[in-house]
Amino acid sequence: MAEQLKEVIKSEYIKCAQDPVYFLKKYCMIQHPIKGKIPFTLYPFQEETVNDFKDNRFNIILKARQLGISTLTAGYSLWQMTFFQDKNILVIATKQDTAKNLVTKVRVMHANLPSWLKQRCVEDNKLSLRYVNGSQIKAVASSTEAARSEALSLLILDEAAFIDKIDDIWTASQQTLTTGGSCIALSTPNGVGNWFHQTWVQAEEGRGMFNDIKLHWSVHPDRDEAWRVEQDELLGLQGAAQECDCDFITSGTSVIDGTVLENCRKAYCEEPIEKRGIDGNLWIWKPPNYTRDYIVCADVGRGDSADFSAFHVIDVENVEQVAEYKGKLGTKDFGNMLVSISTEYNDALLIIENNNIGWATIQQVIDRDYPNLFYTSKDLKYIDIQHQMTNKYRAQEKNMVAGFTTTMKTRPLIIAKLEEFFREESVVVRSNRLIDELFTFIYNNNKAEAMTGYNDDLVMSFAIGLWVRDTALRLRTEGIELTKKTLNRLQDIEGVYTDDDVKKNDSWDWEVGSKNNKQKESLEWLL
Repeated sequence: MAEQLKEVIKSEYIKCAQDPVYFLKKYCMIQHPIKGKIPFTLYPFQEETVNDFKDNRFNIILKARQLGISTLTAGYSLWQMTFFQDKNILVIATKQDTAKNLVTKVRVMHANLPSWLKQRCVEDNKLSLRYVNGSQIKAVASSTEAARSEALSLLILDEAAFIDKIDDIWTASQQTLTTGGSCIALSTPNGVGNWFHQTWVQAEEGRGMFNDIKLHWSVHPDRDEAWRVEQDELLGLQGAAQECDCDFITSGTSVIDGTVLENCRKAYCEEPIEKRGIDGNLWIWKPPNYTRDYIVCADVGRGDSADFSAFHVIDVENVEQVAEYKGKLGTKDFGNMLVSISTEYNDALLIIENNNIGWATIQQVIDRDYPNLFYTSKDLKYIDIQHQMTNKYRAQEKNMVAGFTTTMKTRPLIIAKLEEFFREESVVVRSNRLIDELFTFIYNNNKAEAMTGYNDDLVMSFAIGLWVRDTALRLRTEGIELTKKTLNRLQDIEGVYTDDDVKKNDSWDWEVGSKNNKQKESLEWLL
């Protein structure tokens, strides 16, 4: 009898070691939020996912919420730790608590294994679990240093689309995975352009090293259209799209709606007709038309590896982007380029953000005696292109300053103007580089800024250009309307000739005076 039992145990042990699906279904317990501890009954899509883990070294999972994928990943980790020696598993998430939750799932499953399957622990705490066979799992918050730890058997990136500086983490982890380690990156979508989105697209197209696994809400057998409608009510349309539909475009917290950006990309974005400059980063879509007015709006980079200098050339009338630069020229060379391109585009109004190092570039432009440099006053009144020619010489008198100053007051204004132009679809963007930056330009604690690890140089310079263009045009229009009102009033004043008077009279006797008191006056004296 004892020998029979030993054979059964041996047979079961071998089955479990060979097949993680069998191990999870037959011997693992999970913590259900309502029912408590229950057997881990896998759905067909979960079984397929586990087999993907086993068959592919690198897996990226685009998933809907509440499909049990984190629990599944925890179970797969437990299987590796139980049946293989010296497995080193690291869980990285945007917060330590998120990473800790996955380790907790492993601990619950381990505690409920039968004794003949359970490995003896030599370390057991909230953030780690280590077995006597040398296998272990640890949880850490997002950190490049964590990814540079000892050689890894399995790297788990939980909610990867939300991890700060994940690009750096992935780069740092390469050395730790060179000994044959694998990776599981799982997440709901969080906008377009980040590492998770880019890696997913590559995998979906059959490029890169990752196997793609897409788990739409509909893969769950207990969910139907009524459930999906309920999610719209609970989470809102955008939240439900992110959490249920695996939709990158409508997910995330980008300042500009993702659908609008994608429509803009499809409608207008194209390869430039010319690439210029020392670094080939000056892109031209349309040459200057000498009958049109242009704005050149620039943001000066700090000069470090993480920051770029950027500018756009915008057709004032059409609000069309006709040229763009993004590169790492020094302040002097950048100033010379700005003067050159502004001169080429009909002495365009040149707007340079004057924060910090921007002054060095502005000074270069002033030294070159460029005639149409943008000046602004502290109350932001003097922005009409027609006033710029004299501002240079009257700067002190008018309390003017060269360039545009981004402050706590002006930043919300230019961001609001940027959002307005895109929302109303009244701007033509040719650059994929700009669209990519806009996708990663998000609200972070109610502040509009680039997602951590990304840039907003093109975005901010474009936003400044749109604000100045719109405000200048509005002021000019208001001036025209004021003139019209003045002329209309003059028509009612006695002794003033009007266009109507000219049309109605073909003799030398003209009617003058008010409408109610017309009088004849001979004009023969003009001869």
